[in-house]
Amino acid sequence: MNVTEAVISRRSIRAFKSDAVAKSTLMEIFEAAVRTPSWANSQPWDVFVASGETLERIRDAYVENYKNTVPPTSEIARPTEWPEAAKVRTQGLGPDMQRDCGDAASQFMVLNQNMFYAPAVIFLCLDKLYSHWGLYDLGAYAQSVVLLAQERGLSTIPAITAVAYPDILRRELNIPDNLNVAIGIPIGYADDSNRINNFNSGRSPLSETVFFCD
Repeated sequence: MNVTEAVISRRSIRAFKSDAVAKSTLMEIFEAAVRTPSWANSQPWDVFVASGETLERIRDAYVENYKNTVPPTSEIARPTEWPEAAKVRTQGLGPDMQRDCGDAASQFMVLNQNMFYAPAVIFLCLDKLYSHWGLYDLGAYAQSVVLLAQERGLSTIPAITAVAYPDILRRELNIPDNLNVAIGIPIGYADDSNRINNFNSGRSPLSETVFFCD
């Protein structure tokens, strides 16, 4: 699989098998991902991986919070408004998922709140001293991780809901206070029998986003 094939074939998977991901495979991914470029070679990523009983405790605590309507407290601010073009794209997700997945789309909320039942979740953190440029570097690192996973037959889905309750993550993963919990990436093997994984989100034509100035 070359880079182009990895980029084009990668999709956000919303239902995973329970099969564990070998720690050695994850280490291969992380060992390659450290080659991601960063400002002045700052390498601002701190990585915490939850699996097994630890992940189950996190999942159970999240579900309890959702049941009690505890508001999310993500440490990286969520957008409060979107440009008009982005609104159109985001508003199309629900209808497009219904189109591709039929009744299976109704699982989305439960799957989302349970981190899609992935056997492992990668949590990327960023020291609070970094500026917004650190988020750019962290995003580049996340892209490296998901493409390296794709090359190895693994599936992923970067998910803001995975970091909805950082207090729970800090307690279970011993994340120090100087780090912001930025994003979670559930990782594992896709459950191809679940039709929710039929969904492949659309992309805008390049004419709307790419501008050449000769």
